[in-house]
This record gives sequence, C-alpha cells and structure tokens, in this order.
Amino acid sequence: MDTAGATARGKHVLFDVDGTLIDAVDNQRRVWRTWAERYGLDPDEVYRVALRTRPLETFASVAPDRDPRECLAALHELEDEDVRSGVYGAFAGAAELLSALPPGSWGLVTSNYEHRVRGRFARTGLPVPEVLVDAASVTEGKPSPVPYLLAAERFGALPQDCLVIEDAPSGVLSGRRAGMTVWGVNAPAPVDGVHRHFTSLKEAAPEILAFVTGAG
Repeated sequence: MDTAGATARGKHVLFDVDGTLIDAVDNQRRVWRTWAERYGLDPDEVYRVALRTRPLETFASVAPDRDPRECLAALHELEDEDVRSGVYGAFAGAAELLSALPPGSWGLVTSNYEHRVRGRFARTGLPVPEVLVDAASVTEGKPSPVPYLLAAERFGALPQDCLVIEDAPSGVLSGRRAGMTVWGVNAPAPVDGVHRHFTSLKEAAPEILAFVTGAG
C-alpha cells in the first residue's frame, strides 16, 4: 500500500520549538544579557543559571531580593521585543519535514508562549499546527509530563503512539515521564534518556516521517 501522505494509525509526533525547530540560542543569550545588565548582574552567570532552570527559579537564584513578578514582566518585555525585531532561523530540514508530515499528525509542545511561537514561525516561514501546547496551557511545565500528556489528549492519541523530538534534558525527561518515545536532535552527544540520538534535525527527518506514516 502506498503510504505517501497517509498517517499510521494513532501515530503522532510532538516537537519542542526552541533548539529543536527554531535556532534561538543567540536570541535567548541576548535577551538574558540585556535583562541581567538591567539589574546590574553578571550576564554570563545569569545565562548559565537560566539554561538549567525556569525563569522564576532563575530569579530566585540570581536576584533573590527582587520582586519575581517585576523580573518576569521585564523578561517578557524583552522577549516580545526580540520576537518583533530579532533575527531567527529554522534548523536545516525543518520546513521540508513539517510540510511533508500529514496534516493533523504533528504538534508543538513548548515552554514558551503561543504568541511568540507564532511570531517566530511567521519570521521563518514554518507552518503552525492545530495542536500547540504552550506555557499558558498547563500549570506544570517541563520536566513534568503534563505538557506532553495534554498534547496527546488533544490528538486523542495514546502516549505510547507519540514520538517526542527534543534537544534539552528537561524536555527529554518530560516526554519519558509521559510514557512516550523520545528522540534527541541538534546535539553532538546524546541527551540522557533519549531512545535515539541524531546530531541534527535534518538527519532525523526521514526517520520521523517514517514513524508517522508507518513507512519504516
């Protein structure tokens, strides 16, 4: 049977965004540097903490005497401005892969907010799927399994029929805790916990397509 354009029964792929589909490392570093300088903090130290913690945890660590709501508002202001004026790029193969996947077979699960994701996708020409789980969709973010489980629920899919594509430890742990298959991309070495590792998204693309269509 010709599987081109078809979806294997119940198979879905769930992509992280930043670091997986969108190359936003320089943008994130620039935003945190500006934020740190605004508060008179060491930008390099702040960024090191921010890489491994969520924003509120970062503020508690690097600026415990500051109002976390004020810190978060300042960060959001800088991030929104970066979406409007920053330079973004999609990882090689992202546009081709998302265009090749059958409609309704893939979604996004991100710790960012939907309006920023849509802004970045508009800047890079990537399509936005119907299922998009963002930071405002859940009360627990990655590494909790909640974001990925919510995405599966919106598809009406079983967790074991979902493939998670991630680049970061918290996202990998989130997908594993949700009972899903997790593949890592865009890293020279495997992130702990991944079921398969690819050095780039482009390298993983044929295998991702095969998973969803059942052509593998």
